[in-house]
Amino acid sequence: MTETPTTVETYAPAEAHAIGLDAATTVANTLKALADPLRLRMLSAIATDPRGEFCVCDLAELADVSQPTISHHLKVLKDTGLLASERRGTWVYYRIVPTRQTAVTALLDGFASTVTASPAEDRPESPREVDAHVIDRLAEDLADEYDTLRRDLVVTMVRESYTSLLRSAKIARHLVPLTERFARQRLADLTRDRETGVPQVLFVCVQNAGRSQLAAALVNQMADGKVMARSAGSRPAPDVHPHVRSLLTEIEGEDAATERFPKPLTDDAVRAADAVITMGCGDVCPIIPGVRYEDWAVGDPALASAEGVEAIRDDIAARVRILLDSLTTR
Repeated sequence: MTETPTTVETYAPAEAHAIGLDAATTVANTLKALADPLRLRMLSAIATDPRGEFCVCDLAELADVSQPTISHHLKVLKDTGLLASERRGTWVYYRIVPTRQTAVTALLDGFASTVTASPAEDRPESPREVDAHVIDRLAEDLADEYDTLRRDLVVTMVRESYTSLLRSAKIARHLVPLTERFARQRLADLTRDRETGVPQVLFVCVQNAGRSQLAAALVNQMADGKVMARSAGSRPAPDVHPHVRSLLTEIEGEDAATERFPKPLTDDAVRAADAVITMGCGDVCPIIPGVRYEDWAVGDPALASAEGVEAIRDDIAARVRILLDSLTTR
């Protein structure tokens, strides 16, 4: 008896799963307009200016080009619907259209910072899982030390800390000491007494590799022990950005700067904070009653020149001074 060959069904891609033609055309035109380094730098300058706007006269300092050239690029960005303008006397001021703010943030803080990171093949060692018994031993040791907490809670927190760091680990042999430091920080946050402890600030950005690290270091330097700062990222990078690492060395010294590493954002860190400062990470922070929230629009050091990184540091330092005044005069 001859068997009937099995019919292999083929499926065409469902048209409903693809972006619509009109939307695709709009997005493509926007991306085409942004496909210019100067336009991207101008957009970044406007998006991160603390005033929320930028004068066309200031934008001319970004590059050695004529004023008509600057005006042309601004017109292209405005035609895409990303910018709005307002004339005041002689000059015209530009700001991000509110309904496009999320898209601009995603482009500058998500896509741009990711594609400019070091390629995976440039990293000295790929992460690999360490023996489970090493992490289990660490968990048991910390459970003995933090004996006021439930043992299973401490063990779970250590294992979760290891797993979350593994996702972005750069060098596998550093995972155990980093896990211990991260777990200790989380346990300290969990047991913090907000009534008697000094005010605590949490800085959050996307990769925890630049702005938030720099801000936390500046707080700890300038507060003289009267305020404590931590930092975290919604999608942590493998390592602190080299431009920022050099600034951290100047602020904290080589030993302290070397110990800094990107950490994932946790609910424990938010609950332990008196103030949470977001820096281009969107609405990723859980809202905890009694916690003060601010958003700082500052430039991304990963995308800036050496001079730009120093300007970003100075901008953050000025904001930190105001923040410390508000936290220490209560």
